[in-house]
Amino acid sequence: MARNAEKAMTTLARWRAAQLGDDKHRKRRPYLASECKSLYACEKWRMQIIREIAKKVAQIQNAGLGEFRIRDLNDEINKLLREKRHWEDQIKELGGPDYQRVGPRMLDHEGKEVPGNRGYKYFGAAKDLPGVRELFEQEPPLPPRKTRAELMKDIDADYYGYMDDDDGILIPLEKEAEKNSIQQEVASWRTKKENLQQKNSDEDDDEDDNIYAVDKMDDEEPIEVDGSQQRFVAHVPVPTQQEVEQALLKIKKRELLDKYGAQEV
Repeated sequence: MARNAEKAMTTLARWRAAQLGDDKHRKRRPYLASECKSLYACEKWRMQIIREIAKKVAQIQNAGLGEFRIRDLNDEINKLLREKRHWEDQIKELGGPDYQRVGPRMLDHEGKEVPGNRGYKYFGAAKDLPGVRELFEQEPPLPPRKTRAELMKDIDADYYGYMDDDDGILIPLEKEAEKNSIQQEVASWRTKKENLQQKNSDEDDDEDDNIYAVDKMDDEEPIEVDGSQQRFVAHVPVPTQQEVEQALLKIKKRELLDKYGAQEV
C-alpha cells in the first residue's frame, strides 16, 4: 500500500492527473472566430492553431507518406492557415495587434518562402508532387536589353557602307555590270532602228504606187443597167496625181513658214 501511495505522489503522476483534469474541462474551439469576444481567448485559440500547423508541417516533410496522405496534409495546413487568418482579423477588431502586418513570412525548413498560387501554399514533400514542380518552374530570365548608348558604340562608317569601295571588290563588279548594261542598250537601240528603217522602206514602196489611179470609162462601151444603157459623166474637174502633190507641197511649205515666222519671197 505504501508503495502505491508513493507512486501517486510523484511529479509525473501529478502532471498526468492535471492533464486528465484539463481534458475534462477543456473547451472546444469555436467554429467562427467572430463568436469569440474575448481578446485573451482569441490569442489562445490562435496559438493553438499555430501549434497544429507546426505539427502537420513536421509530418509533411516525410516523402514516404504517399501522395494521397501528403495532399491531405497540405490541404489541412492550408485550411488551418485560413482559420488562423480569421482569428487574427478578430484580434485586430478587438483592439489587439495586427499579426498580418507585423507577423513574419511563411518559411519552409530551408528558410525559403513557401511557394504558392493565389493563397494556396505547398509545404515539404508536397512541392515535389507530380504537377506541382512544373507549376513553380520559372522561365529563364530574358537577356538584358542594351541601351541606346551601347548600341551606338559599335556603329562606324562601315555600318553605313561608306568604306565598301575601299575593298577593291565592288568597283570592278560595278564596271562590269555597267559595261554589260550599255551593250544591251546599244543592241536594243540598233534593233529598233533597223525595224524602223525597214518599216519606212516598206511605206516608201507603197507610196510609189499611184493611189489616185482611176479606171477611165470607155465612152464607146456603155454599161447596161436594168436593160438600158447609161454613161457616167464627171460634173467637176478631177485633179491629176501631179496636181495633188503640188497642192500638198504648197500646204506644207506654208505651214513651215508660219511655224518659223518667215515670209514667202
